[in-house]
Amino acid sequence: MDKIYTQTGAIISGIIGAIVGPSFKFLYGDSHVVGSVMTALIFFIVMDWISGTRAAKKDNTYVSKYGIDGIFRTFFVLALPAGGHLLDVVLGAPDVIFGMLAFGVLYHTLQSMTANAIRAGWGDSFPDWILTRITDWVKEELESKLKRAANRKNELEGGE
Repeated sequence: MDKIYTQTGAIISGIIGAIVGPSFKFLYGDSHVVGSVMTALIFFIVMDWISGTRAAKKDNTYVSKYGIDGIFRTFFVLALPAGGHLLDVVLGAPDVIFGMLAFGVLYHTLQSMTANAIRAGWGDSFPDWILTRITDWVKEELESKLKRAANRKNELEGGE
């Protein structure tokens, strides 16, 4: 019985690999840099999800609907660099548009993750001088997140 599960797992893994690999190559390109940039982007998106979930739990604004919407936003955000790569192919540019979109998304994700971490109360992990600079860097994002959290909390409590 274990042999059947092992074979089935190998077949499913092979099918997934046969679909994901070429799809990734088509959408993003196949250079080592592209793979590294997308890996970093996915890593920091996961970190943003973790810090955002903890922040929402801390200030009692966690709403599964907002989290589900976040999944769709994430797919949209990950599609932006893919669109950039496809435009680069059309224009014959060497990953210029891909790079601009990927690093723009990465920059915003880093700001979001950092603001979420501060909202979650993890700012104590940084020395004061670093926390001051980080807070200045993410000030607008943090204010936006706090405002959205307050609005969600108001909605959850039955207010307007």
